[in-house]
Amino acid sequence: MPVLVPALLALLAWQGPFAVQDRLVRGFMIDKEGEVFASVRARCAGCDWGEPGRESAALRVSVDGSYSQHIQLVHGDADADYRILLGHLAKGLHRLVIDRDPALTASGAGPATIDVDSFDTYFPGSIDYAALTMAPILYARENTVGRFTDLPLLMWYETALTPRGRQYRYSAIFSNEDGGTETDRLMATWGRTTDIEFVYGVEVDEAGRILAEEFQGPGHEVPPFTGQHEGRHPLLWVSTDNNMVSESGTTRIRYAPAPVKFDLTDVSREAVMDANPWTYAIASVEMRREGKIVDDAPPGHNAISDPRRFVYVEACGQVGNAALALSIGSVASGVRLQPDLTAASGVRLQPDLQLTWTPSDRGLRQYRIARDGCFRAATPLPAGTRVSDIRALRVQAFERPLAEGAAPAALDPVRLTRINRVFMLDEHFLPGPSILKWEGPVTIRAGGDPFEVRIP
Repeated sequence: MPVLVPALLALLAWQGPFAVQDRLVRGFMIDKEGEVFASVRARCAGCDWGEPGRESAALRVSVDGSYSQHIQLVHGDADADYRILLGHLAKGLHRLVIDRDPALTASGAGPATIDVDSFDTYFPGSIDYAALTMAPILYARENTVGRFTDLPLLMWYETALTPRGRQYRYSAIFSNEDGGTETDRLMATWGRTTDIEFVYGVEVDEAGRILAEEFQGPGHEVPPFTGQHEGRHPLLWVSTDNNMVSESGTTRIRYAPAPVKFDLTDVSREAVMDANPWTYAIASVEMRREGKIVDDAPPGHNAISDPRRFVYVEACGQVGNAALALSIGSVASGVRLQPDLTAASGVRLQPDLQLTWTPSDRGLRQYRIARDGCFRAATPLPAGTRVSDIRALRVQAFERPLAEGAAPAALDPVRLTRINRVFMLDEHFLPGPSILKWEGPVTIRAGGDPFEVRIP
């Protein structure tokens, strides 16, 4: 029998059983100091993020006896992976403890089953090491603690070369937005009810030295960051109901989801949600629990119809100083079409077929899209409409209302370059397959004819 060195004996003594309930103790060894991440696999018996009293179990994470963060189990009674940042650790043996936190757990939540699939260490010089060492740690907004709302679900970062080195930009997806933009306007102009926010940016030189830091503070201002760090990780406090952050705060509950690298070339930020489709479901059931889903909800009342009635569209272009809205053309559910293939433009609808057109702006000017790049909009269709009933998409340009005191200016035409995705959610609030992809460009003038794409 081989002789075990003392460190290995200690490690084995620290190892708890796999898939334990409500408390896990796990020893782990790293070969040399580096940035460490853990993949926690967990579930919560009887939990449902959308049901009051059964929303979630909270887990408190400690490393070597010091508090690290909390994990909120949002996936209910299904095994799910929660990849978390443990920070910069020295070479040697370490101890991870994950405990149920009764104070932050729903009263009706059953036991939590906890395991750790792996520990990953990134060393200086390894791919993405610099980006991972500077990922922000987010402290909970005070009025969300114990309330199962506006939870930071995940974090991603983007990179870009600068004249002095490289910039890293970190953004978070929150499960909802308790303040700021009304829910129905979020759907009309952003195509979602999650809150996606840039939280922190940092520029480094070729040697990895920090040159400049910034964060998105209250009022969407982006001042220099001069706050605290833990290692190289900035500490940020979510401080407003629309999830802006500050350099200090009073809460001690915090989250450190492991950031993932994401390329947003020719796609919107919502593409990160598409890569993590469960975020749609979490946001939907949270809205339902909070009473923000109402049958045939009228615009302007901070409520929406069932998210499964919406058509979600992603498009890209230059809106300039105009504005645009999308309209979905649908038929009564179950109507079958015989396409006319003799038309020069290809497949056309039969002339006697009447489409129902549903605009994304709901007839309100402030519900139109007024930004360049890739953007989302979501439009609620009549009850009972299925994705197979969608027959056409229109894009229309409008004059943008002038700011108070602004002088009128000539309107540039909207230049639409691509339509990336058109989809609806399935019965589980998860995105279905896209039914349309189009590449242009085409120009659309405010007050002129809309651009129309037919869907056979």
